[in-house]
Amino acid sequence: MKTGIIHDLQDLTYLKWSHIRNSSGTAGTFLKSGSTLNSVKRYYKLSNFDPVEGVIGHECVNEIIVDRLLTLLGIPHLHYELIYAKIEVEGRTYTTYLCASEDFKRRGESKIALDDYYRVNALPGESHYDFCARNGWREYIDAMLAVDFLILNRDRHGANIEVLRNARARTLRIAPLFDHGLSLLYSCRTKEAAAMFNVLEDKPCNNFIGTWSCRKNLELISNPGQVFPHKLTEADRSVLFEGLDGILPGVYFEKIWEMIYGRYQIYENL
Repeated sequence: MKTGIIHDLQDLTYLKWSHIRNSSGTAGTFLKSGSTLNSVKRYYKLSNFDPVEGVIGHECVNEIIVDRLLTLLGIPHLHYELIYAKIEVEGRTYTTYLCASEDFKRRGESKIALDDYYRVNALPGESHYDFCARNGWREYIDAMLAVDFLILNRDRHGANIEVLRNARARTLRIAPLFDHGLSLLYSCRTKEAAAMFNVLEDKPCNNFIGTWSCRKNLELISNPGQVFPHKLTEADRSVLFEGLDGILPGVYFEKIWEMIYGRYQIYENL
């Protein structure tokens, strides 16, 4: 299994970028763009961007690592491609690794954030979790809560979970898991910060479902033993980080594996 990485420099200076403020409350600006070729929509995003220093984050690398993790565990999700590219933002040129993904909407579908869909359709006093279970999404949400614990996802707000509707066909489904950039060691800007990061600490997270605690949210899962179709093993470490050498210092990968595998063992012992 290999998630795509394009190391050869690509010229993507034609892309137009829009600013998306980080919703989790941490400092940063995230730029997004899109293109359509042969009727196929592709979306692009950058890691944390600073107008003076350029790209200062590594959230796009996180997306690839989590993409691979979810594939190993057998969890449906949106796939990302990591691309080394030359881009232009407000008249300045930068070279960086960015993420690309295809549109997960099917023909005729529109999307709505789960928090908006909940506000319109929830029963009085119904919790976010119970609302999802009533709509048939319990297994999806259980998997999401388990994954977010493994990667310490700090940004699972109500717009990072989407509902897809086709009014004509009268279909309703929840979008595949996506947007895992603000996880793992995304807050560590230096090798020293990465080395000192407590990977098992239960840090405050912006969760729409449950509480601020990814650890406590595991208590919502009705049958933890059946969430992941496949097991994670120590041999999977090489799969997660294949082709990423040189993009980040090695200490990041050491600590990321320590986080994922350590938290996986905690989860398995529930």
